[in-house]
Amino acid sequence: MAWWKKESHRGTPVVVKMENPNWSMVELEAPSEDDFLISKDKNKSHNKNAKQLTWVILLKAHKAAGCLTSIASTFFSLGSVIRRRVASGRTDADTERGRENENRALKSRFYSCIKLFLWLSVVLLVFEISAYFKGWHFGAPKLQLEYIFASPLGIKGLFDLLYSRWVLIRVEYLAPPLQFLANACIVLFLIQSLDRLILCLGCFWIRFKKIKPIAKQDDTPDLETGDKGFFPMVLIQIPMCNEKEVYQQSIAAVCNLDWPKSKILIQVLDDSDDPTTQTLIKEEVRKWQQEGAHIVYRHRIIRDGYKAGNLKSAMNCSYVKDYEFVAIFDADFQPTPDFLKRTVPHFKDNEDLALVQARWSFVNKDENLLTRLQNINLAFHFEVEQQVNGVFINFFGFNGTAGVWRIKALEDSGGWMERTTVEDMDIAVRAHLHGWKFIFLNDVECQCELPESYEAYRKQQHRWHSGPMQLFRLCLPDIIKSKISVWKKFNLIFLFFLLRKLILPFYSFTLFCIILPMTMFIPEAELPSWVVCYIPATMSFLNILPAPKSFPFIVPYLLFENTMSVTKFNAMISGLFQLGSAYEWVVTKKSGRSSEGDLVSLVEKEPKHHKGASVPNLDEVKLEMKQKEQKASKKKKKHNRIYMKELTLAFLLLTASARSLLSAQGIHFYFLLFQGISFLLVGLDLIGEQVD
Repeated sequence: MAWWKKESHRGTPVVVKMENPNWSMVELEAPSEDDFLISKDKNKSHNKNAKQLTWVILLKAHKAAGCLTSIASTFFSLGSVIRRRVASGRTDADTERGRENENRALKSRFYSCIKLFLWLSVVLLVFEISAYFKGWHFGAPKLQLEYIFASPLGIKGLFDLLYSRWVLIRVEYLAPPLQFLANACIVLFLIQSLDRLILCLGCFWIRFKKIKPIAKQDDTPDLETGDKGFFPMVLIQIPMCNEKEVYQQSIAAVCNLDWPKSKILIQVLDDSDDPTTQTLIKEEVRKWQQEGAHIVYRHRIIRDGYKAGNLKSAMNCSYVKDYEFVAIFDADFQPTPDFLKRTVPHFKDNEDLALVQARWSFVNKDENLLTRLQNINLAFHFEVEQQVNGVFINFFGFNGTAGVWRIKALEDSGGWMERTTVEDMDIAVRAHLHGWKFIFLNDVECQCELPESYEAYRKQQHRWHSGPMQLFRLCLPDIIKSKISVWKKFNLIFLFFLLRKLILPFYSFTLFCIILPMTMFIPEAELPSWVVCYIPATMSFLNILPAPKSFPFIVPYLLFENTMSVTKFNAMISGLFQLGSAYEWVVTKKSGRSSEGDLVSLVEKEPKHHKGASVPNLDEVKLEMKQKEQKASKKKKKHNRIYMKELTLAFLLLTASARSLLSAQGIHFYFLLFQGISFLLVGLDLIGEQVD
């Protein structure tokens, strides 16, 4: 150790910390080039540099061990979270067990098909890994089959014989049909992407030219208010069903609309089957009646037809003939006081106009990741799809709420029908076939709330994607026989129904969730990188333009849209073939979050009871409701759901990503890995509202 004491230190400074019972070393400076130079004293220099190099290697090894330890602990903690979620959660099958109208055989077949693909991929992965370690390093598409039989001794054993046969089967029988299906989906993908691009260009043109529907001005003063304008008789309908979280805010907002009181009537159409909720809504209506609002409460004894049946029943009232227009607001919508003044004037001197639709805005769009991703989708739907179709075609699908209809157009189109779960789209298509026109107002917003849990969002999307396919089957003969132009027929059949409602969920699920994983195990069939990455990224970029603040979420948005394709595809098949679940209607769960500050001015203006009025004790009713909810929560504990189809697809994609490593397919590996993780998070219900 003499050389260590005599020579000055020129190597790597190292600090060694000894902590009982653990120890760690912290490297403060990387080794310099001089540390590895050979000096004149070869023996001393060699010994010194070897000693220092040993220390550096030990440090690097310790750091690597620390990283491995942290990674291992992370995976263990993730595994424990997953185990807890699986142990405490309930599968989607458990939650749907009580539904009588669903086709359970269909769901089990769909799930069984996905499981079959999963087990097949696992077996193939084991087979491919074994072949890889035996020297079979083939990658798509440059597979040289002549290598297999290059010489009589080319196949050395039973495994090599089996794998060579498997390669030949892939090339001769499996790859051609898979490649054909992939090419067909790519063509559909390109057509749908072109349609999306044209819609975006149309939106840019509207902004560039500042195209905007303008209502005609009327200088005639109203005798009641003295305000100048167009003030026809307007009926307002608020359909609701067991929505005790939001009924107050919607009724309050509608009762405060700025419109002559003698020319407006509000119908609260309550389909609730809970007596306590009925009592609360009745009392709310009574309070506003005592304040002078023209508002009535209606409750159906026979509750058939869901929302369509509710609206149809209300339109059969004898006094409806006195009104010219009807505005519809769902229970969680709160129109601004000037809503009617900004929408109804568009009907003046425009006898062909049937509908004026306002766009939605969301009070809880920043609540969690799920609501942020929904906001991206709906912002594009309103600002691009609805606005472009309204300006250039005068037709779009009615959104079911925040719109004003001409009652004559409703009657001329056949009125509300209970034949589908998308009664709003149904009446819009029938009105379009009768020659009526629509206007979309992008600058008139109506506040509402988004589903905050994946369970509620999933049920909503199932209804939104199964209903249009039901309607397409029912309306196709009428569209073909109608007297509208050929272009409008093409728009309805191909663009409105087939491309945007059927083709989109079909290729999204088939291409990215089935074909892409299978091409990893059958590398002779391939998907180009631009299909996997560049075009989806471009389309996501276009989708996110109407919501520029959401740009940080562009990657989660792309992954989540592909994840939702399994729900949309299942719903599309149910609706297209008229299966049991296509007729399922589940009211979207509301949180009442929009009432936590959006109607402060209305709260300050609390209605006062008239003397002598017989009013139920609301405090007692609310206390009784709270006690019932507490008892129900004790009997039935809330659980996060476990979605088996999404979990199965997650493992399928992760298995395919592991196989892609053997072929060194970079972009395919990353896409499959992150898409698999996305399916895993959704399958474990780790997105959206969480239950403690």
